[in-house]
Amino acid sequence: MIQRKKAAVLKYELNSEAPIITASGMGHIADKIIERAEENNVPIVYNKELTELLCNVDVGDEIPTELYEAVAHVIAFVTDLDKGYSKK
Repeated sequence: MIQRKKAAVLKYELNSEAPIITASGMGHIADKIIERAEENNVPIVYNKELTELLCNVDVGDEIPTELYEAVAHVIAFVTDLDKGYSKK
């Protein structure tokens, strides 16, 4: 079976309880999500298993508590990237 590319977009604001899914899709839509992120210098984290799980969350919903730890690692990684860019 051919695996279609999937993508999910997270938004987290400092005082929010949990990150929110702002977009998700597969195939052509995933390609467009990734393309838009690249155009806007939004960090992209490739994690197939996490993406699979996030794509099952409805757009506009907070991530489930079971995914907090995995998403926290992603947020920490992106925060470190942001710190590196701000030093340049």
